[in-house]
Amino acid sequence: MLENYEKFKKDVFALTTIDLNAYKEKQMRRRINTLIAKNKLDDYDAYIKLIKQDKEKFEQFVNFLTINVSEFYRNPEQWKYLDKEVFPELIRLFGKKLKIWSAACSTGDEPYSLVMALSNHVPLSNIRIIATDIDKQVLDKARMGLYSEKSIAAVPPEFKKKYFTQVGNSYKISDEIKKCVEFKEHNLLKDAYPKDINLIVCRNVVIYFTEEAKDEIYRKFHASLRKDGMLFIGSTEQIMNYKELNFKRKQSFFFQKE
Repeated sequence: MLENYEKFKKDVFALTTIDLNAYKEKQMRRRINTLIAKNKLDDYDAYIKLIKQDKEKFEQFVNFLTINVSEFYRNPEQWKYLDKEVFPELIRLFGKKLKIWSAACSTGDEPYSLVMALSNHVPLSNIRIIATDIDKQVLDKARMGLYSEKSIAAVPPEFKKKYFTQVGNSYKISDEIKKCVEFKEHNLLKDAYPKDINLIVCRNVVIYFTEEAKDEIYRKFHASLRKDGMLFIGSTEQIMNYKELNFKRKQSFFFQKE
C-alpha cells in the first residue's frame, strides 16, 4: 500500500485544482495506484514529480482520473421519454431556442445525441448546446467527432445515415451537428455554473462523488436552471432528497425545478 495519500491529494489539487477529497477514496485510490504502478514508480512523491515534468504524463493522469464511459443514446427508453415528453414541454414553456447544458460530457456522445434528438422538434439552426468536461483530452476527442461502431449502435438509423460518415472502422459525425455544440473545460466542484438553463443533462458521473459533493452539485444545478427547467440524470443515479432540493420528479431520471 502506497503511503501518504493525504499529501498526494494536496499536491494534486495544487497542480490541477482537482479535489480528490470529493471522490470516493477507496475507488479513486485504487485507480491512481494502478496508474503509478503502470509508470513503474514506487511512491506518490515520485509520481507527482513525473507529472510536473512531463506534459504527456500529466494529460494521461487527468484522463485516467476522469471516468469516460460514454455512448450515443445511452439507455434508449430514457431518450424516447426526452423526445416525446420533455422536449415538447420545454418548447411549450420556453420557446424553440432552448438553452441546454451537457455537464461532464466526456467524448461528446451525449451532446451530439441531444442535437439529433432535438432536431426532431426544431431546425438545427436553432440548436445551441453548451458541453463541458474537466478533461481536456476527451474534449479534444469530442471536437474531433470520431466514434467506434459500438459507440453509435443505439443512434436511430435515419440519423446514422444522415449524420455519420464511415472512415475506416470508425464513424465521423457531420459538421452540421458539430456546429451546434460549444465545448468548454469545466470543473463541477470548483467552477461557476452557467445561468438560466432550460435543460441540464448530467448522467452517470455524480455516482463517483461523496454524498456531500453530490448534494452540492444538485443544489448548484437547481440554481443554474430556470423555473420549470429540467435535470436529466443517469440510470445508475438517484436523488433521494429531491423534494428537499426543490425538485419535482417527472419520471425516474427527470427532475423539474419547482
